[in-house]
Amino acid sequence: MPPAGIFAPSGSRDVTEDEIAALFTRSSGEYLFARWARPIVPVVFGVGDATLAVVKGALEAMVALAGHRMAETDPEQGANLMIFFVRDWSELLEVPDLGRLVEGLELRVARLRKEGATQYRHFRFEKEGAIRACIAFLRVDDAMAELPAETVALNLATQVMLLWSDRAFLDRSPLGLVGETAILRPEIAAVIRAAYDPVLPEAAREKSHALRLAARSAPGAEPE
Repeated sequence: MPPAGIFAPSGSRDVTEDEIAALFTRSSGEYLFARWARPIVPVVFGVGDATLAVVKGALEAMVALAGHRMAETDPEQGANLMIFFVRDWSELLEVPDLGRLVEGLELRVARLRKEGATQYRHFRFEKEGAIRACIAFLRVDDAMAELPAETVALNLATQVMLLWSDRAFLDRSPLGLVGETAILRPEIAAVIRAAYDPVLPEAAREKSHALRLAARSAPGAEPE
């Protein structure tokens, strides 16, 4: 079960079809949803043992929420979720063979530096459209360094569980606060649980998919 305090108390509000559609509609106007099909196998670089334990704990809690699975190894890839913590984006250019995994890495790093970005996720997909792998980058600036490791880890775990829109959390974080503790907003938790319903497809491009998610995100909703 997820560790106490990570997720909001019960009693989440209904999430509308339009709200869910916005979470997966990209700035291009395309609806694009994907979840993991294979078990998640994470590896984390650039942090000490204490932070590593926090990150893996947040991932385990998120996977438990979704009813998904983790594993020790991916038979084809070894690890399929690679997480890099850096102080400067240029550090990525020094990682051996990373350019083979992220096409156009030098241009991407230049753009991230220009934009002052603090995070970036590169997804790879199965033939059918499900998430095959994710490489997540976090630049720890002064503001992020002031945050509790649990908050950073929970936000990261939320962002890698689904292929969210590039606009999904620009205006509002997926996290909220109960006192001084960061928790996953209950409506976002409901969407993640619904997204991993085995009846639903692992990838979707039709906005009608959002209606099916909304039906399953309602408190007390029953599977089809």
